[in-house]
Parts: sequence; structure tokens; C-alpha cells
Amino acid sequence: MTNYTKLPAILLLADGTVFYGKAAGKIGTTTGEICFNTGMTGYQEIFTDPSYFGQIMVTTNSHIGNYGIQKDEIESDSIKIAGLVCKNYNIVYSRKQATESIQDYFQNDNLVAISDIDTRALVRHIRDKGAMNAIISSEITDLDELKQKLAEVPSMEGLELSSKVSTTEPYFYGNPEASLKVAALDLGIKKNILRSFENRDIYVQVFPAKTKFAEMEKFNPDGYFISNGPGDPSVMPYAVETIKEILAEDKPLFGICLGHQLLAEANDIGTMKMFNGHRGLNHPVKNIIKNHCEVTSQNHGFGVIPDEVRNSDKVEITHVNLNDKSIEGIRVKGKKAFSVQYHPESSPGPHDSRYLFDDFVNVMKGELVW
Repeated sequence: MTNYTKLPAILLLADGTVFYGKAAGKIGTTTGEICFNTGMTGYQEIFTDPSYFGQIMVTTNSHIGNYGIQKDEIESDSIKIAGLVCKNYNIVYSRKQATESIQDYFQNDNLVAISDIDTRALVRHIRDKGAMNAIISSEITDLDELKQKLAEVPSMEGLELSSKVSTTEPYFYGNPEASLKVAALDLGIKKNILRSFENRDIYVQVFPAKTKFAEMEKFNPDGYFISNGPGDPSVMPYAVETIKEILAEDKPLFGICLGHQLLAEANDIGTMKMFNGHRGLNHPVKNIIKNHCEVTSQNHGFGVIPDEVRNSDKVEITHVNLNDKSIEGIRVKGKKAFSVQYHPESSPGPHDSRYLFDDFVNVMKGELVW
């Protein structure tokens, strides 16, 4: 196990609030937008979710690292969070299947973290004050210097980040002899989305974020998928244009999370930065088409503007969040296109929403129309 000494560390928020804790992971300094996830499990999947790129994660579960690290439980090829804030940082792990400790994992991936923080107080503060930037340091103790560095960090609003986490070259996933083919636009796609397609006998070609529709069309897919990802959807005209061309050709299309926001943008519906996003494993959503509730996994700091969705003559609402009435799903009138704000691949999370992948299969087969 890598040597680990609990050196002092500082967490400074943009509003001047300071928390003192202990260094975890790599000794250093990191910045990003601070957010919190209320899930009680799945920390490794959270760390590697590309949608968290540029964000400092606060975990509300009091123990992190207690079941170690298992290489198969990743959603991308590296850690994507900018930093971690936790209460109890457990280097000694209990699971026999684990291959390394969280400390080894963080040091190997150069992740700066801070532990021994009162995360309950921190989360209550963020919840009341809203999303803001923060800085963690285990090498700088001067608050004025930290404030200066933090002031240089750009706001998440207006940042285009998907192209920074997307694949640089197209690649294939699944069985080439599968019965269906899907062209996926990688804006920060999670591996379990690809697994969910493969499990339904779908062969996927994954394309870089800024790929044109004409290039994706060469795969001759049965449907198109727009993935999740980080950043502000309002500054992604390249993806909006691709979606508009897919819609113009009346091709089956399914979007998740950022893909949902971009489908809205492609139908002249605006998006907004949320005061606090939805990040956790137990968000109740109502499918108003089927009149049932599902417990969902969510991770987003932007959303579609509810009134613009309700007033649109291009889309209809399919899903609504039961906590705050935000719009969680839409489908385009007269088209084979639909999307949800949450994560039906749910890794981690409940499996209530996996039926959406089956719906997409049925849309591609022509067995589901609206």
C-alpha cells in the first residue's frame, strides 16, 4: 500500500467559507465547481463519470474507500472528478474482490482530495447558497493565495467541456453481427450505457463529440444516441446542429442527460444553470405517459427551462421530477425522438428505468410509435 500521511488540508469556497481537514490522495491543489452526491454506494462509478469533469465532489455517505477499488466498476478510462471531499477516508478495505485501496487509486490518477470534513455542514451550506467554485489544497496554507487562485477559475456556466472528455477517434462496441446498429455521439458517454446497448443485441459505433451527421450516417445505423456529458449545453451549437439534421431525416433518436438538454435546444427550448443540480440515486420521477413512478439515478447541474417546454408546440412532456417538478423527459411530436434527464443505465443506482432502452429498441424496429 502506498504510504499515506494525514497532512493538513484546506477547502475554500468562492463565498469565502473555509473548512479545514486532512490531505487525501495526491498532495497538491485542485479547483472546480463544488457539488454533492447523496448516493450511499457506487463511489468508483461516480469518480469516473465524465459528466463530473471539472467538478469537486462532496460525498454525503460518511465512509469512502471502505470497499476498495475494483477495475471493472468504472464508467470511463480514468477518474473524471476534479477533486474529492469526504468525511471518513478508508484506506483499509474489506472486499476481497478489490484490487487496490482508494489511496493507491487516487495517487496513480493524480487526484487531490480532502477528508475529515463535516460534510453534513458543507452540504447544508451548498444547498442553501447554491453551486459555486472551490479550491482544495494540501500544499498551500495561505488563504490569500488560495483566494487568488480560486478567483481565476471560470464559472461552469458558459463552459464547453464535452469535447475535452469525448473520444478522439471513432470506435465500435458490441457484436458486429447484432440485429441493430446505433451511432452514438460521445459527449462523455458512460460505459454502462454501451453495456446496456450490447445487452439488447445492439452494435454501437461511438463518434467524437463534434462529428457531423453525414459522417455518422455512413455507419447506416438503425438509430442515433446522444450521450450524457459535462458542461453547459447552451454553448454546444455543433451538437445541436447534428441533432437537428437527425430530426430532419426522421431517424430514431434517444438522448440521456446532456443529450436530453441538447434535444430541447434543437427544438428551440432553452436550458439553464440550476441553483443546485440533481445528483444521487433516489430521485422520484413520474412517467406521465404510463402513469407510474420510478426511482432514478441523476447527475446534472443544468436543466431545460420548464415553461419553455410546457409552451412548446414541438415536444410533449413524458417525465416529471416529483421533488421539484422539473422536466425529466420529452419526446418530439411527429418524430421518433425522445430523451430523459436522468440515467436509465443507472450505474450506480436502481434499475427502474432500464425499460427506456427497450423503448428505443422498439422505436428502431417500428414497433413503438407516438
